[in-house]
Amino acid sequence: MEMFQLDFIQRALVAGMAIAVITPILGLLLILRRQSLMADTLAHVSLAGVSLGMLWQLNPTWTTLVVVVLVAILIEYLRGIYANYSEVSIAVTMSGGMALAFVLMSFADNATTFKIDQFLFGSIILITKGEVVVLIGLAVVILILYLIFRKPLYVFTFDEATAHTVGLPVRLMSTIFSVTTGVVISVMLPIVGALLVAAFLVVPSATSILISKSYSQSIVIGFFINFVGIVLGIMASYHLNTPPGASITLAFIIIFLLVSLGNQWVKR
Repeated sequence: MEMFQLDFIQRALVAGMAIAVITPILGLLLILRRQSLMADTLAHVSLAGVSLGMLWQLNPTWTTLVVVVLVAILIEYLRGIYANYSEVSIAVTMSGGMALAFVLMSFADNATTFKIDQFLFGSIILITKGEVVVLIGLAVVILILYLIFRKPLYVFTFDEATAHTVGLPVRLMSTIFSVTTGVVISVMLPIVGALLVAAFLVVPSATSILISKSYSQSIVIGFFINFVGIVLGIMASYHLNTPPGASITLAFIIIFLLVSLGNQWVKR
């Protein structure tokens, strides 16, 4: 097809494959740890980092990275304080982060506000070669770390009490996981947008859980669902002139609905 010969489409597809490697691993862990909303929280808080970078005339990606990592650590700290009410940490950080973002945006001029909007919605077809390289590097690092630590992660994900009993550093592992999620969101932010980055992490993994029979199989199936959804979304965006991030998210939702309905029909 003609669209696949365009340089920006090729970059978007390569970026999509890198994202498809990253998100099934983190997404599955978020779901199994009942922390799906943490991705959404970090995505919304990231707007404070973007606003800060714009106001200080710094690279928004770096300020976002710093803010999101600090908030990820704060979430873990609050989870420790409210051990039986872990959702409190999400509510506090999301409301505080959004309030800070809105206050910082109020000091911005129209040009700066427009740039912030670009991070709010994102666009994978506008990705640069440098961003593609960063995504590929991040995908390789996360995949290698997963392959090395998959057994401890398995125990840690399903039962933190057991993980602590066998000597695993549960608090450190939880903090590293939250920080890693924050780093991934910071990198993906200008590509998919703050409003939709959580969908990239959660929806394909939620779909793969419905049809997989094991932990590892969920990640493999999640990879294919991610890549198929990204390709379909980019094609729809190109032909229908729709926002790429929103088109990809809708593709994920349609796949989720089809798999859910098919799964229910098979069980009857």
